Amino acid sequence: MCEFCSKHGEGKIWYRNASNYSEDLLSDLRRRKFIENFLEKTVKEGFENLSRLESIIQKKGNLPERITFKMLEKAKEEHYGQVIPIEEVKEILDKTIDIVRLPCACRWTIDRSDIRCCYGITYHPHAWYKNLNMNYFEKPTSNLLESINKEKALEEIEDLEKKGAIHTIWTFVTPFIGAICNCTIEECIAMRTHYNIKVETFLRAEYMAQIDKTLCNGCGSCAKFCQFNAIDSIYESGIYFATINHNKCYGCGLCRKVCPTTAISLRSIYIK
Repeated sequence: MCEFCSKHGEGKIWYRNASNYSEDLLSDLRRRKFIENFLEKTVKEGFENLSRLESIIQKKGNLPERITFKMLEKAKEEHYGQVIPIEEVKEILDKTIDIVRLPCACRWTIDRSDIRCCYGITYHPHAWYKNLNMNYFEKPTSNLLESINKEKALEEIEDLEKKGAIHTIWTFVTPFIGAICNCTIEECIAMRTHYNIKVETFLRAEYMAQIDKTLCNGCGSCAKFCQFNAIDSIYESGIYFATINHNKCYGCGLCRKVCPTTAISLRSIYIK
C-alpha cells in the first residue's frame, strides 16, 4: 500500500475511506476558504505558473529540485488525486448522497471551453461546492451546478471514457475528497504539470493493464488510445502482440475500451 493510503486510508485505499468524505472535514475553516478561492488561487494561478515553468524547462531542460519538491508537497497537502478505472467510479458513486456536474475549470482557464466533465460528490447533506465561488466562469451561477442522479452520472462518465477521458479523484485540502474528474493529459492542468514539469500531482491507479496473448490480434488500437505511451508491440513466432510497459501504465483502463478482441483486462497491483 502506498504512503498516501497508509496516511489517509486507515487500512484501506485512501479514496475508499468514508471518513475522507465526511462533513466534519468539510467544516474546517481553512478547507472552506480553500474551496471558496479554489478556481482563482489553485486553477488560474496554477495555469499561469505552469506556463512559466514549461518555458523554463524548454530553455534549461529541467527545474531545480527544491522547486519541484516544494510543488509536490503543496499538491499532496492541498489538491491531490489518483487515477481510477470505471469500476471504482461506480463504487464511489453508489455511496454518494449528492452528485453535481460542474464545468471543467481547467478547460475554461485554458481556452474558455464550457465542458461539463467534473462531478462534485458528497456523502452527506452539506455539499462542498456550495462554498465554491462560481463567478469565475463569468456566467449565471444558476446554470453551472447541475444536480444529477447516480445512474445519469455513471452513464455520462462512461460516455466520456469512450471519448478518451481519464478518470481521476481529487482532494480539496487533503484528505477531504470532493470530485471525480474526467479529462485528458493535454486538457488537464494537473496532468500537464505531472508530465511536463515532472511533479507528481496524482497517483497511478491501484490496477495494471494486462494482455492475453491468446486473444490479441496485434491491431495496435490500444497503443493509439493510450495517453501514457505504455503500450508497445512485440513480434513473436511470426505474430505481433501488444505488450504493456508496467513502468508507464497508470491503470486507467481506457485501452480495454478500444480492444476489439477483449484481450486487455485490469488486475490489482497487489495480486502477483
